[in-house]
Amino acid sequence: MITVNLDVMLAKRKVSSKELAKFVDITEQNLSLLKSGKVKGVRFGTLSKICEYLDCQPGDLLSYHKENMGSEKNHEYLLLDMNDHLCLTSFQSETKKINSY
Repeated sequence: MITVNLDVMLAKRKVSSKELAKFVDITEQNLSLLKSGKVKGVRFGTLSKICEYLDCQPGDLLSYHKENMGSEKNHEYLLLDMNDHLCLTSFQSETKKINSY
Protein backbone atom coordinates (compact mmCIF):
# COMPACT_ATOMS: atom_id res chain seq x y z
CA MET A 1 0.00 0.00 0.00
CA ILE A 2 1.27 3.47 -0.86
CA THR A 3 0.89 6.16 1.81
CA VAL A 4 0.94 9.84 0.86
CA ASN A 5 2.90 12.00 3.31
CA LEU A 6 2.28 15.30 1.55
CA ASP A 7 0.59 16.87 4.58
CA VAL A 8 3.69 16.14 6.68
CA MET A 9 5.98 17.80 4.13
CA LEU A 10 3.67 20.82 3.86
CA ALA A 11 3.87 21.24 7.63
CA LYS A 12 7.66 20.83 7.67
CA ARG A 13 8.05 23.46 4.96
CA LYS A 14 5.35 25.71 6.44
CA VAL A 15 3.56 25.86 3.09
CA SER A 16 -0.22 26.10 2.73
CA SER A 17 -2.19 23.82 0.45
CA LYS A 18 -3.51 26.88 -1.34
CA GLU A 19 0.01 28.12 -2.07
CA LEU A 20 1.17 24.71 -3.37
CA ALA A 21 -1.97 24.16 -5.47
CA LYS A 22 -1.45 27.53 -7.15
CA PHE A 23 2.21 26.74 -7.99
CA VAL A 24 1.42 23.24 -9.27
CA ASP A 25 -1.64 24.56 -11.16
CA ILE A 26 -4.18 22.13 -9.71
CA THR A 27 -7.28 22.83 -7.68
CA GLU A 28 -7.13 22.84 -3.89
CA GLN A 29 -9.76 20.08 -3.95
CA ASN A 30 -7.55 17.84 -6.10
CA LEU A 31 -4.56 18.58 -3.86
CA SER A 32 -6.68 17.65 -0.84
CA LEU A 33 -7.61 14.34 -2.49
CA LEU A 34 -3.95 13.66 -3.19
CA LYS A 35 -3.00 14.48 0.43
CA SER A 36 -5.62 12.04 1.71
CA GLY A 37 -4.44 9.29 -0.64
CA LYS A 38 -7.81 9.05 -2.35
CA VAL A 39 -6.36 9.18 -5.85
CA LYS A 40 -5.25 6.17 -7.84
CA GLY A 41 -2.25 7.91 -9.34
CA VAL A 42 -0.43 11.15 -9.94
CA ARG A 43 1.25 12.41 -13.10
CA PHE A 44 5.04 12.68 -12.98
CA GLY A 45 4.75 16.32 -14.04
CA THR A 46 2.54 17.05 -11.03
CA LEU A 47 4.84 15.14 -8.69
CA SER A 48 7.84 16.95 -10.12
CA LYS A 49 6.29 20.39 -9.53
CA ILE A 50 5.35 19.44 -5.96
CA CYS A 51 8.92 18.28 -5.29
CA GLU A 52 10.32 21.44 -6.89
CA TYR A 53 8.23 23.73 -4.70
CA LEU A 54 8.77 21.78 -1.49
CA ASP A 55 12.45 21.12 -2.25
CA CYS A 56 12.10 17.40 -1.62
CA GLN A 57 12.29 13.98 -3.27
CA PRO A 58 9.31 11.78 -4.29
CA GLY A 59 10.30 9.39 -1.48
CA ASP A 60 9.68 12.19 1.01
CA LEU A 61 6.05 12.33 -0.17
CA LEU A 62 5.27 8.65 -0.77
CA SER A 63 6.00 5.52 1.22
CA TYR A 64 5.25 1.83 0.65
CA HIS A 65 3.89 -0.56 3.28
CA LYS A 66 3.02 -4.20 2.72
CA GLU A 67 -0.67 -4.99 2.95
CA ASN A 68 -2.00 -8.02 4.74
CA MET A 69 -2.85 -10.68 2.20
CA GLY A 70 -6.55 -11.19 2.42
CA SER A 71 -9.76 -12.06 0.73
CA GLU A 72 -11.56 -10.15 -1.97
CA LYS A 73 -12.17 -6.52 -1.25
CA ASN A 74 -14.09 -3.79 -3.01
CA HIS A 75 -11.95 -0.84 -3.96
CA GLU A 76 -13.27 2.58 -4.84
CA TYR A 77 -11.04 5.34 -6.10
CA LEU A 78 -11.34 8.91 -7.24
CA LEU A 79 -9.10 9.25 -10.26
CA LEU A 80 -7.66 12.33 -11.89
CA ASP A 81 -7.63 12.15 -15.67
CA MET A 82 -5.10 13.94 -17.87
CA ASN A 83 -7.05 17.20 -17.50
CA ASP A 84 -7.33 16.92 -13.70
CA HIS A 85 -11.03 15.99 -13.93
CA LEU A 86 -12.26 13.65 -11.21
CA CYS A 87 -13.60 10.22 -12.16
CA LEU A 88 -15.00 7.65 -9.72
CA THR A 89 -14.22 4.01 -10.35
CA SER A 90 -14.94 0.87 -8.39
CA PHE A 91 -13.65 -2.68 -8.79
CA GLN A 92 -13.31 -5.93 -6.89
CA SER A 93 -9.99 -7.72 -6.60
CA GLU A 94 -7.90 -9.89 -4.35
CA THR A 95 -5.32 -7.85 -2.48
CA LYS A 96 -2.54 -10.34 -3.22
CA LYS A 97 -3.10 -9.95 -6.96
CA ILE A 98 -2.68 -6.18 -7.08
CA ASN A 99 0.54 -5.09 -8.74
CA SER A 100 2.17 -1.70 -8.35
CA TYR A 101 3.91 -0.01 -11.26
